[in-house]
Amino acid sequence: MKKKKFGNSGFTLIEITVAIAIFLIFAVGIYSTISMVFKIVYQSRMKILETALLSEQLEIAHNIPYDSVGIVNGIPAGVLLHNQTIVRNGASFTVITSVRNIDDPFDGILGGSPNDTAPADYKQVEISAICTNCTQQEPVILSTIVAPKNLEGASKNGALFIHVFDANGIAVPQANVHIVNTAANPDVILDDVTGNDGTLQIIDAPTGTLSYNITVSKNGFSSDYTVTSSVANPNPLKPPSNVVSQAITEISFSIDALSNLNISSLDPTCAALAGPSAVLNGEKVIGANPNVYKINQNFSLSSNNYSFNNIEWDTYHINLSGTTYDLAGTVPMLPIKLNPGATQNISLVLKPHTTNSLLVKVKDAGTGLPLSDATVHLYKTGFDDSLQTDLGYIRQTDWSGGSAQTNFIDETKYFVDSGTLDKTISPGDLKLKKSGSFYSVGGNLESSTFDLGSSVTLRNIIFEPISQPAQTGSSPILFQLAATNTPNATIWNYNGPDGNNNTYYSATSSVIFSGLAGNRYLRYKVFLSTADNLYTPQLSEVNITFSNNCVPPGQAFWNGLSSGTYTMDVSRTGYTTSNSTLTVGGNGEVEINLSAS
Repeated sequence: MKKKKFGNSGFTLIEITVAIAIFLIFAVGIYSTISMVFKIVYQSRMKILETALLSEQLEIAHNIPYDSVGIVNGIPAGVLLHNQTIVRNGASFTVITSVRNIDDPFDGILGGSPNDTAPADYKQVEISAICTNCTQQEPVILSTIVAPKNLEGASKNGALFIHVFDANGIAVPQANVHIVNTAANPDVILDDVTGNDGTLQIIDAPTGTLSYNITVSKNGFSSDYTVTSSVANPNPLKPPSNVVSQAITEISFSIDALSNLNISSLDPTCAALAGPSAVLNGEKVIGANPNVYKINQNFSLSSNNYSFNNIEWDTYHINLSGTTYDLAGTVPMLPIKLNPGATQNISLVLKPHTTNSLLVKVKDAGTGLPLSDATVHLYKTGFDDSLQTDLGYIRQTDWSGGSAQTNFIDETKYFVDSGTLDKTISPGDLKLKKSGSFYSVGGNLESSTFDLGSSVTLRNIIFEPISQPAQTGSSPILFQLAATNTPNATIWNYNGPDGNNNTYYSATSSVIFSGLAGNRYLRYKVFLSTADNLYTPQLSEVNITFSNNCVPPGQAFWNGLSSGTYTMDVSRTGYTTSNSTLTVGGNGEVEINLSAS
């Protein structure tokens, strides 16, 4: 019998590779699931440890004498530590304890009717714990009420109410408040946070005259503080606070998100130029007679740029130091209004220093915005020269002409709207349409196409009025912008300050998304809404500022002038001509405001 022959059998390389890949997919899935389970178990274990730790600390507060329930050298004073580190099962926990006197309205409040002369009715103890060597992000917080055994007696102490607002006057919750009362010996030190209403109430505070030194801060925000009188600041505007017997002392602070200011130096052909040292100063003052500015800082442009990161919102001025260069203009025009949480770029256009120079800034008297196409005529015996301001802004102040205008020719018209806006009941204003007693809850309008003449860099969007009825909500007016280099474009992609189509410009003077730079044609889209349809927001004016390359908007500069008295005429179509005389001697700057004729 013949033997059967069998061919070689086995797996090919492709089959082995596929099998390994399938195995790895299952293995990675199983590993990820096990890792997640371990992570959940670990986090639960940490929360159980923290809860037990907090319960232990609260039990201590319940079992010590009522007069001892307080913070060491705090208000109220007691034996508890504000900040301590406790180790449990090998994990290190930071434990923060806060004790507050509570003025219960049941028997009246301090300064109310009836006036509660013993406002410290009971104490609230709040303790938080967070693992310092774990991946925990948020602390666990527990609180309790501790009441006295007997009725409280009348107190000769007072109360200190601290209010914290942002740049728009909106309350800031969970702001950190650090207080040092130097009238006590040793100093009374208190660290606490504001409530959801942006207020921290210190009840039954010991009296003191100019002794409560207060600093308010928050992560990612600026800080505000009281200032003690000194040789450098003899007349602080916000000195340490008083606390008066059986009275409420109220003091307010303002903090908001930190911003960034990027400054670069260029020559007139837009080339980077290593510049001189300079001084940045804001307009906020912390002392008067003489003025002491909150921010007054030297910086160097030796590498042609400088960034102020995490700087406070303010209106800023820049002055050059030394005699190497003169400031021939800035993009955008100074002073610059820096909004909270914004990043603003500023270009300083520099020319070689001469003994006498003059920078002229031309603005619209009504809006304060730079005026393009204004003619500045400067002359005296032996000198006669004219310059034109090249850049400025586009503006619309009236929508009563109606829709269906593609290109912006008639300044009262626009492209299209939602049909829920009113443009005529108050000519020059844009509001929500009203039916009976109620307004529409929302609506939008798309502008005609603005031809900017050439590719530009968009700078800021500015609209008025700044304030709206509180009942309309926190952001009743929103904008988006779209730009292109395509003439007669039919598709417009609108976006907000970060370039996304679901974000909006909500604050006046907002910085425009840099990705729109280099385009010639522009449209805006405005959205109106209200949280209460008995009220409507109102838009009276929208402005968009822009610059072209490195030519400063609304500015004209002369250098190499001879000293002496000059005559200056500033004119622009549609405006009343300004005529003035000025003396040039050194490196000067003058601002001209033109009124519409």
